[in-house]
Amino acid sequence: MRVGFAGTPDFAVRMLAAVHAAGYTIPVVLTQPDRPSGRGLAVAPSAVKRYAQEHGLDVLQPATLRNDAIQATLREGELDVLVVAAYGLILPQAVLDAPWHGCLNVHASLLPRWRGAAPMVRAIEAGDPVTGITIMQMDAGLDTGPMLRRESVPIAPRDTAGTLHDRLAEAGARLLVETLDALRDDGGVPATPQPAEGITYANKIGRADRMLRWTRTAEAIDRQVRALSPAPGALAAFHRAWLRVVAAFPLDASPGAPRATGEPGTVQAVTSAGIDVLCGSGTRLRLIDVQPASGRLMTASAFAAGRGVRAGSRFDAVDA
Repeated sequence: MRVGFAGTPDFAVRMLAAVHAAGYTIPVVLTQPDRPSGRGLAVAPSAVKRYAQEHGLDVLQPATLRNDAIQATLREGELDVLVVAAYGLILPQAVLDAPWHGCLNVHASLLPRWRGAAPMVRAIEAGDPVTGITIMQMDAGLDTGPMLRRESVPIAPRDTAGTLHDRLAEAGARLLVETLDALRDDGGVPATPQPAEGITYANKIGRADRMLRWTRTAEAIDRQVRALSPAPGALAAFHRAWLRVVAAFPLDASPGAPRATGEPGTVQAVTSAGIDVLCGSGTRLRLIDVQPASGRLMTASAFAAGRGVRAGSRFDAVDA
């Protein structure tokens, strides 16, 4: 069976590697054009492109799929199916129709919850106890197509986007190969329409989503930090300088814990364990690991020592 592939980041690499290891013929790999990356903003290939080149797979990097040339290339490739995983470009109807069995999407949520670009981040941010993988037959809508396979993956209390990513990628790769095997052996896979209830959208992460607002509770800020870790990272401001918050912990998570008083954003204590900051509703958040702008990752206590952070200091307020 001839399986085309479209994807860009590390999550997609796990899917591509699984398809490749399963022995399927991969005539073409689509990925986004090389982009500036890292501190030096040097132009770098995507993770999928690196994998494809290392394994001798043909790579195409169109800026859009809405042109006749790329659509003709896909038709001429005589694909049985096109697998899409975190690709980042919209597939027009001509591309959806090109493969014999259409296009399959590996989506990192239990659809219809968290349709859209950032399902892992939004699931942790919302405090969901469980998420999962859905293998979906793609249509013209945003993650609206019928479901072929689903598998639940629990979200642990201290999961970050990074730790959850790895478990979802493992489940997605396995579920994808099972789906392709069934498609090859049976000629089709039973599809279930998505329910009309429970639809939510995982909007793309913007800079405003990264800002820590100390008026929120420590528990909510902790979920935000974990949802954005390891990248792109939550942002706090101290004396008008941005600080990436990599790891934190809520100190008042137990019911009935005494609440502190004062202005949110005020430093309550600085110890070797971190910086304790007052948050909304009298809760407190301990900053553990941080990274100053243009600086290295460090413990919050080391940052405090270097920047003169002490009890009574204030983190800058961020407009809502």
